[in-house]
Amino acid sequence: MDFREEFKRKLITVDEAVSKVKSNDEVVVAMAGSEPRAFLKNLHRAKNNVENVSVVTCLNMENYEFTSSKDMKGHFTNETWFYSPLTRKSHEFKTTTFIPNHLHLSAVKRLDYKKPNIFVGTATPMDKHGYFSLSLSVTYEREYIENADIVILEINENLPRVYGDTSVHISEVDFIYENHTDVPELQIVEPSEKDMIIGNYIAELVEDGSTIQLGIGGIPNAVSKALMNKKDLGIHTEMITDGMYDLYKAGVITNRRKTLHKNKFIGTFALGTKKLYDFIDDNMGVELKRGGYTNDPYIIGQNYKMVSINTTLQVDLTGQCASESIGLRQYSGTGGQSDTAVGALNSVGGKSIIALYSTAKKGSISTIVPFLTQGAAVSLSRNDVDYVVTEYGVANLRGRGLKERVDNLISIAHPDFREDIKREAEKNLLW
Repeated sequence: MDFREEFKRKLITVDEAVSKVKSNDEVVVAMAGSEPRAFLKNLHRAKNNVENVSVVTCLNMENYEFTSSKDMKGHFTNETWFYSPLTRKSHEFKTTTFIPNHLHLSAVKRLDYKKPNIFVGTATPMDKHGYFSLSLSVTYEREYIENADIVILEINENLPRVYGDTSVHISEVDFIYENHTDVPELQIVEPSEKDMIIGNYIAELVEDGSTIQLGIGGIPNAVSKALMNKKDLGIHTEMITDGMYDLYKAGVITNRRKTLHKNKFIGTFALGTKKLYDFIDDNMGVELKRGGYTNDPYIIGQNYKMVSINTTLQVDLTGQCASESIGLRQYSGTGGQSDTAVGALNSVGGKSIIALYSTAKKGSISTIVPFLTQGAAVSLSRNDVDYVVTEYGVANLRGRGLKERVDNLISIAHPDFREDIKREAEKNLLW
């Protein structure tokens, strides 16, 4: 078969791709750095021809008019597994809503509910054998390619070719359009002095030979810097980041002592700067696997000394973590926090670590609280947290009863709030 001829037959324009969307469709797009930007930038132009279209996304990278304009209400609803700053802004227009989920089950549960009419993703150019690479994410993309009525790929020659569950054959694709543009980057947030204090506390909990999972932001970046003196760390993570590349380059990450997928970085998506993309491009030491596999707590738990390092917004005195909402207001998402924490607890020598600043709103409120703010979602059960870390130290919750948990958490709260928190604990019989 001449795959080049098949490519030509399936090649369309972006406008033609958008025209495939019909009223009441379920349109699912690839996530984060893999999102099909040309399609999403033009989707609003179909407004006058469609009603009640669900557009399922995760971690939107740009401010797309199909969801950011109040005029789109009734035409498009952006249903997303993870709010970004951009989707938070559009929530008030009722054009955006959140899908509660654990990442490793996000595709499975959504597919149980609704079959996708269209999937749109991004991919590298086709090789001589007719294969594309889905590049930066296979969190749920493969499942939707296998289940959608119509599969459309946005081809971008600037995407890195990544190994793992990323290969898609042209026979699986219905339409293709080209958009050779810069790859979305997530710029590095330089850690503050407070971040570094927290990062150093966390680093003390990470033993040589551990396999680690890290997220994004100032605190995870600080952890990366604080781990520079460790030896033989491995990576099994939801997201592969610049900080992990820096640790690899420094000889800290070797992946040699991993008990699962030895000698390889394992993730389900990658997001960072060009230096990260250059590193993972055509690198057989890096594999992206389906989120249903990578984030399965059973799989994660097979890594020896698995350390899950996550951040949260608020922790109550029993250890419950509200990581995705501020009261009733959705802020981000559960993502893989519960997946990796539970996985680490199943690991021999594993640890589940949660980090946060001791205060918020310029020091005016404590994030260690007697009770979570009314309406807040419990992203991580108190049963699934070993350590909570702030700039004031480490609260060890592992195996502790409520009295010790309360005392330990008060000890890492900001000094200005400790007495008030203690009084509330006594008043409400928290012991």
